[in-house]
Amino acid sequence: MPKLYARRRLSILATLTGLIASAALFNSPSASAALPTPVSGATARGYLAQLTVATENRTGYNRDLFPTWITISGTCNTREYILKRDGTNVVTDSACVAQSGSWYSPYDGATWTAASDVDIDHLVPLAEAWDSGASKWTTAQRQAFANDVTRPQLLAVTDNVNQAKGDQDPATWMPSRTAYRCTYVRAWVQVKYYYNLSVDSAEKSALTNYLASC
Repeated sequence: MPKLYARRRLSILATLTGLIASAALFNSPSASAALPTPVSGATARGYLAQLTVATENRTGYNRDLFPTWITISGTCNTREYILKRDGTNVVTDSACVAQSGSWYSPYDGATWTAASDVDIDHLVPLAEAWDSGASKWTTAQRQAFANDVTRPQLLAVTDNVNQAKGDQDPATWMPSRTAYRCTYVRAWVQVKYYYNLSVDSAEKSALTNYLASC
């Protein structure tokens, strides 16, 4: 840490005030969930226009066809990696299991201090991906999708909210926190575009309506 040389008290106070403000910024709820920033609304609208519209087909789906969780870094599997990424002051043991910390769920605005209250949501659900084209993928491709920490696809959220969402798309489910909906649909379209997944007509209509105000 650099030495603090003598200066007028006013300057010191201003510096400390700035540091405190910066700390507050980085610990605010909006900064707690570190979902990779989705593409802009304009880009998402362009991507959506290019997605194939097709009827969904659930035939043959089994969650085990999407292997989770895999090792991402060191001793951390995908869940543990996202808990560390999205949490605040997360302390883990030698096996990367979260022992303490807090997690802000951007879907509903709740904050949790126990990792057991938090699920890692697949923003585009695994069953939805299967319905939209992943049924034709190899197991390795489905594993990559289910553990993608690069795209805006995995996010720590309140467990019962994630369970209520289930495998629904934006035509039937959206985050209750309206301030997050634009982020959600931008991320949804980005993931579907990247993985060349289709949309059904109701899903495309809902995405079009939400993106119109992004």
